[in-house]
Amino acid sequence: MKQKNAAEKIAQDISKQILSGSLKKGDKLPSLRIYARLYSHSLNTVIAAFELLTQWQLVQAHRGKGFFVIGSPRQAHDGDEASPQAYQRAIDTIWLMRQQLLQAPGESNLSIALPPPHWLSEMRIDKFHRQITRNGIAGLFRYGSRYGNPNLRSHINRKLAAHSIGASERQIMTTHGGNHGLDLIIRRYVSAGDPVFVEEPGYYPLFGKLQLQGARMIAIPRLADGPDVEMLEHKLRTERARLFFVQSSGQNPTGSDISEEKARRIAKLAAMYNLLVVEDDAVADIKINSAPKISAVDNLRNTLYVGSFSKSLSASLRAGFIAGDVNRIEELADIKMLLHVSGCEYSERILDVMLSEGHFLRHVVRLQEHARSATRDGIRILKDLGAELFCEPEQTLYLWARFPGIEDMNALTLRLLPKGVVLAPGSIFMLNPRSKSPWTRLNVGYLQDPLFIESMKACL
Repeated sequence: MKQKNAAEKIAQDISKQILSGSLKKGDKLPSLRIYARLYSHSLNTVIAAFELLTQWQLVQAHRGKGFFVIGSPRQAHDGDEASPQAYQRAIDTIWLMRQQLLQAPGESNLSIALPPPHWLSEMRIDKFHRQITRNGIAGLFRYGSRYGNPNLRSHINRKLAAHSIGASERQIMTTHGGNHGLDLIIRRYVSAGDPVFVEEPGYYPLFGKLQLQGARMIAIPRLADGPDVEMLEHKLRTERARLFFVQSSGQNPTGSDISEEKARRIAKLAAMYNLLVVEDDAVADIKINSAPKISAVDNLRNTLYVGSFSKSLSASLRAGFIAGDVNRIEELADIKMLLHVSGCEYSERILDVMLSEGHFLRHVVRLQEHARSATRDGIRILKDLGAELFCEPEQTLYLWARFPGIEDMNALTLRLLPKGVVLAPGSIFMLNPRSKSPWTRLNVGYLQDPLFIESMKACL
C-alpha cells in the first residue's frame, strides 16, 4: 500500500506538469533512474508510477528510447489564455530554477537569486571586450588550462587574501560558476548512499545535485548566527558523514552570516572528525571583507572554498573558482578536464581585465552601498507589512520572512502568481519540499516593487 501511494504521488506530480503545459506533447521524460533518485524511491515504485501515467493516456513508451508525452484532451492549446492549471505547477526545485531564468515584463520576481541589473551595469562586459585581445587572440582558438587562466587565478589569489584566506595559485582552479564547483566536489567526494551534512533551510540546487548523486542528506539547522554547531557535533558522533556544505555569508535563503565563534568551532570540529567543509560563498562581494570565513580560520586544510562572480559581475560569464589543498585541487581539476576539457578562455580573459586596474574594487564598493540601502529599505517595508524576520543583517541579498496569518507559503505563492508576483516559498529550501513552511526568501533588490507591496496588502 505504501508503494502504491508513493507511485500515485509521483504520477500525479508528473501529470500536473503535463496538464499545465510545462511538459508538452512530444517531450521525452527523464529516465526512470533519474526519477527514482529525485524522489528517493525504488525503481519499482517509479515504474508503477509510469504505468499509471500510461493508463491515464498521458505518456507512451517507445521501445529502446524511453517515455514520451502524448498529451491529453484537457491540455491547453498553444495560444490559449492562461487557465487555472497554469498556476498549479509543482512548487519544487525545478520550478523555482525555471523562474530564475524567466522574467516577463511587468512581473515582480522576488524569487530571483541575482542582484538587479542596475547594480551591475557599471561593469558592462562590452566595455572590456577589446582589451582581451591585447595579448593576442591565438589563445582564444585553443583550449585553456585545466586549472584556468593563470592571470585570473592570480587575481583570485589576491581576492582571497583580502578575506584573510591564504592560498598559492596552485591551490586555485577556475570553474563554470559556483554551481559547477559544487558539482565537481560532489562527483569527487560523494557516492550513492553516503551521508552528507547540509544546512536547513539551505541552498535548494545543492539538494537537487546531492539527490541525483544518491546521497543521504542530514539536516543541520541554520540559525541567525550560522549552523547549529551543537547539532553538528552531535551528528558527527552518531553519523559517518565526512562532508558538510555550508554558506558562511549571506546564506541562501536566510541572508544570515556566521559568527566568528562558530567559524572557529566548525574549523575545530573539521580537524577533530576528519570532516571536509565545503564553504560556498557566492555573495562574498556583497559583504564586507572582514566577514568571518571558515576557510580563513582553517587555512584550507579541511575546507574547500567555492566562489563565484555571478552575483558581483555577471551570471552570463559562468565563471567561478575553488580554493583548497593542492592535492584536492589537482584531483578536481582532473575531473573538470574529463568533463569539460578546460574552462572558457574567453570568459576568463574578460574577468582578468575586469578585475584589473582598480575597476573591480571601485565596483564592489558601489555594489555594497546598493546592498546596504536595499537591505535597510527592505526591512522597513517588510515590517510595515507585519512580517517577522529571521535576522536583520546590515547588508545582504536575501531576507527570510514570514507574514501574519500565513502558515503555508506555497498557497500564497500560487495565489500571487496570476498577479505577476513570484515568490520563493520556504518549503523549497527544506529537505522535504512537500512540507509546509510559512517562510519565504525575498530578494532585497526587488522589495520596493509597488506590485509586490500592493499584492501583499491585499492578501494579508
